[in-house]
Amino acid sequence: MSATLRSTKATAALRTAARVSAESLLVLLMAGVTLWILGHMWSVVWPLVVGLFLTTLTWPLTRFLRRHGWPPALAAGAVTVSFLLLVAGVLALIAVPVASQSGELSKGVIEGIGRLRGWAAGPPLNIGDDQISGALDTAMARLQDSVGSMVTAVATGVGTVFNGVVTAFLALFLMFFFLKDGPRFLPWLARQLPGRLAVDLPIMAERSWNTLGAFVRSQAFVGLLDAVFIGLGLWFLDVPLVLPLAVLTFVSAFVPIIGALFAGLVAVLIALVSNGVTDALIVLALIIVVQQLEGNVFQPMIQSRGLGLHAAVVLLAVTLGGSLAGIVGSLLAVPSAAILAVIWNYLRDQLTDDDTPTPTPDEAPIPSPTPAPTTS
Repeated sequence: MSATLRSTKATAALRTAARVSAESLLVLLMAGVTLWILGHMWSVVWPLVVGLFLTTLTWPLTRFLRRHGWPPALAAGAVTVSFLLLVAGVLALIAVPVASQSGELSKGVIEGIGRLRGWAAGPPLNIGDDQISGALDTAMARLQDSVGSMVTAVATGVGTVFNGVVTAFLALFLMFFFLKDGPRFLPWLARQLPGRLAVDLPIMAERSWNTLGAFVRSQAFVGLLDAVFIGLGLWFLDVPLVLPLAVLTFVSAFVPIIGALFAGLVAVLIALVSNGVTDALIVLALIIVVQQLEGNVFQPMIQSRGLGLHAAVVLLAVTLGGSLAGIVGSLLAVPSAAILAVIWNYLRDQLTDDDTPTPTPDEAPIPSPTPAPTTS
């Protein structure tokens, strides 16, 4: 009898495991299909994502203006124009000092190349001018042989720049409409959905919006820390263009991996051509230390607090996103993981609680859903 009971329990457990495995495979299949669809719609999805990121940064000012009597369209337009002026000011802050010191920098580059040639000519390398000239001739020959590849690369780069400009304009237009009409979204969504979904989906959408805002704010704070520490180090070493380099460091913090590498490379090169090899090595060491602190201490701690994720989850999400989709995957990995955690926590609460939740007001640009008006 006991053997029969054990066999029945084993069969039931096996069926349960098979059902759970089949359901898990179905979920993975649907996730794969969703990612495939998003990949084919990326030209629309990417501007939408960028527009949402920009909206999280500019919504507090828009909300302030609307609370003080500004019409929605006027408030959204004023904030959008102010944002464009701010971006133009930042670009000018970088371009004007660089242009004013371009002569000094070019002279430093020439002197730096001369010092490197003098160092290479001495021991232990003992590389003569004829060897350097031969290496340059070989490089020029290879360069001429690869003209076709270079033309293709330049054409690809021009296409990438054009796509970036189009994406930026679309994102700005979407930001304006999000700022103007965002508060109408959840009431509209609640009116379109039947029954329980009219409450559940708007609540999850509102919480996901709050999570996205927390990610953007934490990323901006991490970029500010990088800019302050690296800027102070450059100022202490008397490296030129400290303010443009600090601004570049802050802006590049929003582009994972490549942004930090680019900003660090620019700082090291300017330190090399203006102050010499020693200061360039010190700047390199400073940037490595700050980037390590950012990636392993500041960013996981700040984002784990703001997003409700453990620091290890943040690191794993960035690693997985980078391996799947490169830079864009690294950028979207953390907010995606946080939004999935929000949805899972809400669904888990609903499975363990039979009470219908009531929406709570929050500081998102989209208010809690309201019942649809009835007409007699």
